[in-house]
Amino acid sequence: MYAVISLNNQQFKVQTGQVFLSPKTTNPVGAEFEAKVLLTSNENKVNIGSPLVSNAKVKLKVIEDLRGEKINGFKYKRRKNYHRSWGHRQDLQKIEVVNLAI
Repeated sequence: MYAVISLNNQQFKVQTGQVFLSPKTTNPVGAEFEAKVLLTSNENKVNIGSPLVSNAKVKLKVIEDLRGEKINGFKYKRRKNYHRSWGHRQDLQKIEVVNLAI
């Protein structure tokens, strides 16, 4: 049994007990919340929502806040003495699927 959910404008395929990384949400660590369910599958039966599946709920729990790997960027223009560099680290959350009710 699995479901496809929408979280922060990204789609994730999840199962009960699964832990995954997501872009940071507004929920604090330890909070439980529900996500929008786009598709559910139970053995050979697939329910596709338009846009959401009614009566399907996926309960999620925030385990930890963390940051992704650092990405370095650099650009320059030759012979013009122009150099620019920057770095970025994405804010992430580790999320666990507590319950999957279809």
